[in-house]
Amino acid sequence: MRFNLLKKLFSSELLPARLRYEDARAVLEGPSIAAKRELAARSDAPPEALYYLASDADAGVRSLVAANPSTPIQADESLCSDTVCDVRAELARKIARVVPGLSTNDLGSTRDRVLVLLERLALDEVARVRQIVAEEIKSSATVPKRIAVALARDVERIVCAPVLEYSPLLSDEDLIEIVATTRVQGALEAIAKRRCLDGSLADAIVATLDIPAIAHLLTNPNAAIRDDTLDRIISEAASIEAWHLPLVMRPSLSLRAVRRIAIFVSRALIDELAMKADLDEETRVDLKARAQARIETDAERVTPTPGAAMVNIHRAFKAGTLNDDLVAKAASLQQTAAVVLSLSLLADVPQEAVTRVLEAKSGKGIAALCWRAGLAMRTALAIEIFVANVPPEARILPRNGIDYPMDEKEMRWHLNYFTATPGA
Repeated sequence: MRFNLLKKLFSSELLPARLRYEDARAVLEGPSIAAKRELAARSDAPPEALYYLASDADAGVRSLVAANPSTPIQADESLCSDTVCDVRAELARKIARVVPGLSTNDLGSTRDRVLVLLERLALDEVARVRQIVAEEIKSSATVPKRIAVALARDVERIVCAPVLEYSPLLSDEDLIEIVATTRVQGALEAIAKRRCLDGSLADAIVATLDIPAIAHLLTNPNAAIRDDTLDRIISEAASIEAWHLPLVMRPSLSLRAVRRIAIFVSRALIDELAMKADLDEETRVDLKARAQARIETDAERVTPTPGAAMVNIHRAFKAGTLNDDLVAKAASLQQTAAVVLSLSLLADVPQEAVTRVLEAKSGKGIAALCWRAGLAMRTALAIEIFVANVPPEARILPRNGIDYPMDEKEMRWHLNYFTATPGA
């Protein structure tokens, strides 16, 4: 826990294990900042001592008081106006964790005062303080709705995004209004990731033509996208490559949608469409013909030499523009060398290690590499499908349609497994 970490950082064990009132008083009357910090972190410190330390000149002391669950409400109210952001941030973390557990059986006046504190912190002038509140209460159904709504309408993405994605307090009407009015970049993407997303909300997101948000909407397996809404996306998708793979991977596509998508996606994506289990024979024949025609068309085009392609990758990396779109495009065109170089540069691992991962057809290894490279899971999936040719039953699929399915520890294990020097 954060509070325990603060205790370890500031504790010098100057006080006895069994704290007496006289010990606390001696610390308050003495000059030692280290002793005051230790006292401020003690859960058995007298409330009067913690209240006194809440106005101490040392910000480290006040931060520990703010983080201490034993601090009386009067001291918390004082710290809510502290001039140091770090102090308010510690208070925000503590209060935001306490509020979801409050019940109507708690003392009314104390509960009301805690809620007032939470609301003040949710409106703090510093975005980091508001962000802490948002992260802590994002999934709670027991905080006052007005606080969730205020955070959802915040002008900073780091504040509004967690609540927009997770809060059960936001109704579809609230979210549709925010979709129509927000100017925060990334807010629509957060809404598009929601676990439950009905057709009306999906319609509102599609009406904005926000490219990243619609890409997330398409990869969200819990998003109810109506057929006419999907038709609108397909009508716009020919020139928007970021939608091609999400469209192809969208489950339960109608035969009409499959044939329309096959008109503009790459040959590799046409092949992926043809693997869908619910296609009739006529559609499979049509897709095979389209794929063959695309091969012939691609053969007529002038393509850059492998050397020129490598130069382009290096240039993009140096310019900071080597991103998901470029890597996913190279993957969908089955440009293995370009993908290997991109992952090597972005993940800072040897090209030989990247090649080992691809040749092993390891979905987990590919996901770990892309994670290390700062790329999205959808890019990892494109590499699994089009470059490594990972069999469908062995592919690592995004969690919730967009997220990496493994935790950091497992990612690092797979990275170490493939990047370790052979024979070492």
